[in-house]
Amino acid sequence: MSFTTRPELHGTFGAVASTHWIASAVGMRILERGGNAFDAAVAVGFTLQVVEPHLNGPGGEVPILACRAGAAAPDVICGQGPAPRAATIDRFNALGLDLVPGTGQLPACVPGAFGAWLTLLRDYGTLPLADVLEPAIGYAGAGHPLAWRVPAAIRAVKSLFELHWRSSAAIYLPGGEVPETGALFRNRALATLYAAIVADAARVAGREQQIERALDYWYRGPVAEAIDRFAGVEVHDVTGRAHRGLLAGADLARWKPTIEAPMAVDYGRYRVFKCGPWSQGPVLLQMLQILAGFDLDGGDPLGPDFVHVLVEATKLAMADRDAWYGDDGDVPMAALLDPAYATARRALIGTDASDAVRPGSVDGRAPPRFPILEAGAAAGRGAGEPTVDRSGEAVISRGGAQRGDTCHVDVADRWGNLVAATPSGGWLQSSPVIPELGFGLTTRGQMFWLTPGLASSLAPGRRPRTTLTPTIAYRDGAPYLAFGTPGGDQQDQWSALLFLHHVHHAMNLQAAIDAPALHTDHLASSFWPRGFRRRAVTLEDRFPQATRDELARRGHQVVVADGWTEGRLSACATVAADGLRLVKAAANPRTMQGYALAR
Repeated sequence: MSFTTRPELHGTFGAVASTHWIASAVGMRILERGGNAFDAAVAVGFTLQVVEPHLNGPGGEVPILACRAGAAAPDVICGQGPAPRAATIDRFNALGLDLVPGTGQLPACVPGAFGAWLTLLRDYGTLPLADVLEPAIGYAGAGHPLAWRVPAAIRAVKSLFELHWRSSAAIYLPGGEVPETGALFRNRALATLYAAIVADAARVAGREQQIERALDYWYRGPVAEAIDRFAGVEVHDVTGRAHRGLLAGADLARWKPTIEAPMAVDYGRYRVFKCGPWSQGPVLLQMLQILAGFDLDGGDPLGPDFVHVLVEATKLAMADRDAWYGDDGDVPMAALLDPAYATARRALIGTDASDAVRPGSVDGRAPPRFPILEAGAAAGRGAGEPTVDRSGEAVISRGGAQRGDTCHVDVADRWGNLVAATPSGGWLQSSPVIPELGFGLTTRGQMFWLTPGLASSLAPGRRPRTTLTPTIAYRDGAPYLAFGTPGGDQQDQWSALLFLHHVHHAMNLQAAIDAPALHTDHLASSFWPRGFRRRAVTLEDRFPQATRDELARRGHQVVVADGWTEGRLSACATVAADGLRLVKAAANPRTMQGYALAR
């Protein structure tokens, strides 16, 4: 047995894995109180808003894959809110902008996370609203010890908060100072809000009725009213100017989460499910369709041949993402996932790194042209999602935006239910706190193009083509594996590594997560300022020097990263065996924050 940083956890009762140890413990507590996987996921999701405010918030969004035991396929709950009615390309052009900014008021969309989590609780869960919100209220009001990355993120925007976003400074700079790692941190405004929602919901009888009342409180009541008022405030953003918002209370009132069928492809004995093309999820499916034509069994997972074909397949799938995907009924998804199309795409992979951006023609249609911005110092791995590097220093582009991370949660219960969800948005760095709510708004609108004619072009009521992309895989026709990762444009790349290592390289879930990881930036970044790095491949330094040298010889622009910096994966699995249901769990050791539990 090879060494792993942690064991792959096994049990028969339940399993929870997430990007924060407190949230994972909350999920297990919910399971132990008799809740199912869906109840636990909701409690984890709300707790992550409190303990990882630099990576997600109440004003953000979440796509959820919810799989009932024995179901023919999981359901997609779309918590990606749309653009406001006032958000048009002409409106941004009139402001002199050719990109949607990455911070401030202008990129705000309808905050969909609250609606999606409560839809999961209402339609799939069993516990009352008060039970699943109790942990988040407790940690927000009484305090939680800060993970090391939170102070680093706050430190990076301290001057912004002091000069411009003083409502954020009031919460995140207690006493005027950056809080220390491990210090108890409170967001009393958020605790008060969630407690008020629970109290208001308790005025009506019935579990589902209380959840509906809470949804009204958020989308048609005091929360929507506060957001509507705050839209009139001018807010400093990455343009160097201050802008008022476009999101209105009426935008929240007319929105509801949708429950949709997933996209899926077969891969050997597996069937892999993703969200639709309003997310980047089908990228993984296209990658698998292309890779199905290569013999990956038993190959060297750290060798140049495996890395090369994976990177080249990624580049082809990402080109299709950028050209074709979006919230548009005309996206030719069936054709893009056709095995014959994958065969044609596979033939484009040669022995050397491709320099081209090559979206395909489908259904007799040439791909639309989309903007590509060549890399400058500010370009690269998306610049709108927040993170810090391994040393704890914030990673900031020359334009002032931060880049690259979010949250994830997976749950498997003793009945065979599975959940995978990737909450994000509403980061403390992205938009100022609305004082009476204790949180800021999502800036996911930065993923829209202001170039007309694309499925991902800005339009009122359209969802931005999000990078958020959880995964569920069936094995031999039965629900098996829930997994995912933070990481913006890298999410499906890192998810592919976990899946391929598990399927082809005989790695258990923890070994697959621990394995040296990589990604390519040969794609149009989804985040402001929308950079592009031709032929760039980032490898953790645990890849052999011979692999790095051979990839460079083939024309890849190799960037060597620290040995434990690529990927934030977690996973839970469920397997029926000998009349029992076994569960498994694993979580990422990178950043010393993710955690898995199983018993």
